[in-house]
Amino acid sequence: MIQHNEKSSLKPSAAAFSGCLNLKAQTAMSFSLSQITLIGVGLIGGSLVLDLKRQQRVRTVVGIDIHADNLARALERQVIDRAFAHIEAAAVRGADLVLVATPVATLPAICRELAPLLDAHTIVSDVGSTKQSALAAFAEHLPQHLPRCVAAHPIAGSDRHGALAAQFGLYHNKKLVICPHEGQQPAAAGRIAALWQAVGAQVHRMDAVEHDAVFAAVSHLPHLLAFAYVGQIREHPDAQTFLDFAASGFRDFTRIASSHPAVWRDIALANRGFLQQLAAAQRAQLERLETMLQNGDADGLYRYFAAAKQTRDEWLDKQDG
Repeated sequence: MIQHNEKSSLKPSAAAFSGCLNLKAQTAMSFSLSQITLIGVGLIGGSLVLDLKRQQRVRTVVGIDIHADNLARALERQVIDRAFAHIEAAAVRGADLVLVATPVATLPAICRELAPLLDAHTIVSDVGSTKQSALAAFAEHLPQHLPRCVAAHPIAGSDRHGALAAQFGLYHNKKLVICPHEGQQPAAAGRIAALWQAVGAQVHRMDAVEHDAVFAAVSHLPHLLAFAYVGQIREHPDAQTFLDFAASGFRDFTRIASSHPAVWRDIALANRGFLQQLAAAQRAQLERLETMLQNGDADGLYRYFAAAKQTRDEWLDKQDG
């Protein structure tokens, strides 16, 4: 059962959901933006603006990033048109959209800096992997602008990061989740949905608590397990020998352990309630397997492995379909 986190006081708005649902009646060609200010110029935000620029849906992209070399690469690749090292009025003024694409723990501080700089018409949105924390940051630090704050999560990515990782077509046929809140302006949620639909994403709506529970299970826990497994190998006295003989199985299982540590530290802490529940359930699964090994239970192991294989194969078939 999914239990609501008490720190999330914002509830989904029926009007906001309706506004998103009616969005498909709007043609994808019905909008263009004068300016997007992108805070954090990397794979997620960079890939979005590349597609929007190619479709001529945005005139100017302003990039804000604390890493000067990353901004230089972004300018060279024409991911952005103007660059700033810090949030300031000149970077935010006139923006139709401020898109925050930084680790989730940075959102409260960014919202505090944005508060006195935002134009009345500006939409603020994020791309973070935890949505209760995003809505809490919007509510606490942008209360006057809250109706135009849209919590969103594109379900796409890789273990690469930075402006050089930005790519065309990243979101084609990928899911995008919007988590509307009480007081959400339907037009703001609709505009964000239209933007993501324009780059090929399939827009879904979900309550923030449900979102965090779902993605703890299918995204955050797998990352935790990958990090834990590599940590186990690294700390073993024979680690170097193990790694010398590691091949495709090790590579496939551990790919996501190459993800950015700061990003996943923040996600793990922001969603630790659900992750702790899932980690306990995972320990129970390992104990179940250990018991089968101790008992030499060949039939039990086969049934367990076969059921897991069937579940994954059926999921893969749906993805291919």
